[in-house]
Amino acid sequence: MKTITLAENLTEIHSVFEQANDEDVIIQLADGRHFMLSAIDDFDIEIAQTRRNQKLMALLYQRARQTQTIPLDKVKRQLGLS
Repeated sequence: MKTITLAENLTEIHSVFEQANDEDVIIQLADGRHFMLSAIDDFDIEIAQTRRNQKLMALLYQRARQTQTIPLDKVKRQLGLS
């Protein structure tokens, strides 16, 4: 992910940003290419960074494939809760 800082005097683009606050905006260039502009917050950035963490994603993938479970009663006994 790359962050680009824009100059403050870009009136037309700021209008597009205001629209993107309410809903996603698709920008179409004259050559036919399309881009999507979406408002994000810190949590969105954190999610994107987490998804790039290959070790964590591998661990989560491995955990998701596990089929064996431990009954709740057994966990409670092991923790001394029953």
